[in-house]
Amino acid sequence: MIGDMKATPDSSTANSLPFLLAQVGAHAAMKFAERLERLGLTPPHAGILGRLRRSGGASQQDLAEGLGVHASRMVAILDELEGLGLVERRSNPDDRRVYALYLTSAGEKALKDIGRINGEHQQALCASLDAAEREQLAHLLQRIANEQGLRPGVHPGFARIGRGKKVEEPGGRGSRG
Repeated sequence: MIGDMKATPDSSTANSLPFLLAQVGAHAAMKFAERLERLGLTPPHAGILGRLRRSGGASQQDLAEGLGVHASRMVAILDELEGLGLVERRSNPDDRRVYALYLTSAGEKALKDIGRINGEHQQALCASLDAAEREQLAHLLQRIANEQGLRPGVHPGFARIGRGKKVEEPGGRGSRG
């Protein structure tokens, strides 16, 4: 029974640190996605908009590589963001084959809304922690992320966007589905 679980991690699966990290992480991702739905956006949209704020003028290829997103999926997400009026593609004067990506004023406003939603999300997710505990938890999680070699500021889920799971073909050759 959940109410009978110990408050500290132990060796059982339900209380192991990896399980708790995965459980809270999955819950946090789901709740953040639900909150973004109010804006008509998804977490990948939010991540790309945030990255563009820091690297306006980046090419689609540079953005895809920086986030670890498959190039064809990046194009599709950028098409969505452009369709929403949040991102614009401009010709690169140095190479007409390459587009430079920029936030529009609507994209800047969306980022402010995302920031507000992120603050609400953090408050709700960490309601049981005081400010010092939140700071300590953030510090500890950052140490783990650094030690694991995670890209700073990049959700590892980006690496799965646009990459189908491997499907076994007759004859034993794997293909992307």
